[in-house]
Amino acid sequence: MNIHQVAAQLFTIRDFIKTPEDIAKSLRRVREIGYEAVQISAMGPIPEEDLVKILRDEGLVCCATHEPSQTVLENPEGVVERLQKLGCRYTAYPYPGGVDLSDPAQVRSLAGRLEHAGQVLAGAGLTLTYHNHATEWIRHDGRLVMEMILDGTRPEHLKVEIDTYWVQVGGGDPVDWCRRLGNRLPLLHMKDYGMTKDKGPVMAEIGRGNLNFPAIVAAAEKSGCEWFIVEQDVCPGDPFESLKLSFDFIRENLVS
Repeated sequence: MNIHQVAAQLFTIRDFIKTPEDIAKSLRRVREIGYEAVQISAMGPIPEEDLVKILRDEGLVCCATHEPSQTVLENPEGVVERLQKLGCRYTAYPYPGGVDLSDPAQVRSLAGRLEHAGQVLAGAGLTLTYHNHATEWIRHDGRLVMEMILDGTRPEHLKVEIDTYWVQVGGGDPVDWCRRLGNRLPLLHMKDYGMTKDKGPVMAEIGRGNLNFPAIVAAAEKSGCEWFIVEQDVCPGDPFESLKLSFDFIRENLVS
């Protein structure tokens, strides 16, 4: 991994990107930290052409997006149009909203709909990925929901954006999952897993939790990962400071 592959997931600073003015100001702060790329998510309304200009002015690349779950499934053509306007190849299905993953029939239905959406994106030269949480580690007859989704889709139509924290919460091994996904892992959400005396597991800045990130990065690189995306849904204080702590640790300890 080199430093040019490290991106910031803007969901981390979602409270600071509600207006075009705040978006411009916040992206400038992200670039000043050192990030050269961002994943667009949870952003207030702004025309794509205006966002592209801000990104260009600040020297940032849009490496990927998160699009609303229902939009991905019901209007993949609209997702294609948006990605083309942003000059971005990757997006992710962010969360199985409205889908009961404890019901295997609904899991199979979701896989079929993701296969269709991914086929539409692939036809335009774009890539749909699946962003996991912990519930994909539910088992049905010995098979994980994550495995059912992968088995129910073609590798050329659906890839994966592994979230290291949520794999750990689900009882999986982030290193093993980065390794086993092979050519289906273009994006990685880097999110550390910490522990407190009273609250139990918490999201932490990279290097301040307990995940083995040298091994995670090595496995992801072998699987062809292109973008290593820092995300922290919940921060102990200023989310920009959390992004900086993670970036500094990555730069000092994980890049080659």
